[in-house]
Amino acid sequence: MGATLEIRNLHAAVAEDHKPILRGVNLTIKQGEVHALMGPNGSGKSTLANVLMGNPAYEITDGDILYNGESVLEMEPDERSRAGLFLAFQYPVAIPGVTLANFLRHAINARMKAKDPESKGISIPDFRRLMRGKMDQLKMDHSFAGRYLNEGFSGGEKKRAEILQMAVLEPNMAILDETDSGLDIDALRIVSDGVNTLMGPGLGVLVITHYQRLLNYIKPQYVHVMFEGQLVESGGADLALKLEETGYDWIREKYGVVTE
Repeated sequence: MGATLEIRNLHAAVAEDHKPILRGVNLTIKQGEVHALMGPNGSGKSTLANVLMGNPAYEITDGDILYNGESVLEMEPDERSRAGLFLAFQYPVAIPGVTLANFLRHAINARMKAKDPESKGISIPDFRRLMRGKMDQLKMDHSFAGRYLNEGFSGGEKKRAEILQMAVLEPNMAILDETDSGLDIDALRIVSDGVNTLMGPGLGVLVITHYQRLLNYIKPQYVHVMFEGQLVESGGADLALKLEETGYDWIREKYGVVTE
C-alpha cells in the first residue's frame, strides 16, 4: 500500500495576528495520484502548502494532517521532508556562496544521518553519479550544479532547480506551489516536462495553480477549487477547463461571498 496524505478539517491562521485563513479543509492524496488545487488570489492555496510543510508563520487551530495514518503536527519541517513530503516553493530563495550541488549533498547527508547517526554520508563520487544521472533524466546541463543556489537564476531556472531537488530527494508526496508563477510558455513547458519525467506510481502530487495552462502539461486526475479557505468544488480535468472559460465569478455567486 502506497503513502497517503490526509488533510482533516484543517483550520489555520497567521501566527502573528491569529487571522484565520484555512476554514476546514478536507483532502486525501494517495501516492501515484495527481491533484490540482485552483482558486483566486487570497483563497488560501499557498497557506495550505506552507501549513502542510510546517511553516511556523502559521498556526493550526483545528483539525489534523495525517501522513500514512500518523499526525505530522508535532514534526518539524525537516522531519516532514525526511518522512517523504516535499514542497517546491512559489518564490525560491537565493543562497549566495552555496552551490546547488553542495546544497543537495548536505540534504542527502542530513537524511542519511537522521536514519543512522553513525553515517558518514554519501561519498563525493557516488553523489556525482547520482546528481549527473538525475540531471540527465531532466535534460539539464551539468554545469547547472556548480552555480550558487538560485543566485542570478531566471524564473524558469529557479523552478527547474526545485524540480532537480525533488528528483534527487525522491519524495513520496510533492506539493508544487504555483510552479508556473512568472514563467513564459517555453519555461513552463520545460519545467512541466521535468515534473512529468518524475511522475509515476511512487509519487503523489498536489499542483497549486491559478491557471489552466499549467494543467495542459501536467495532467491531473482530480481538480479542487479553494475559496475563502475551503475546498468548495471538486471534479475531474473538465473543472479546470470550466474555470478557464468562466473565471471564478460563478464560485463567488454560488457560495454567496462577496470579495474584493
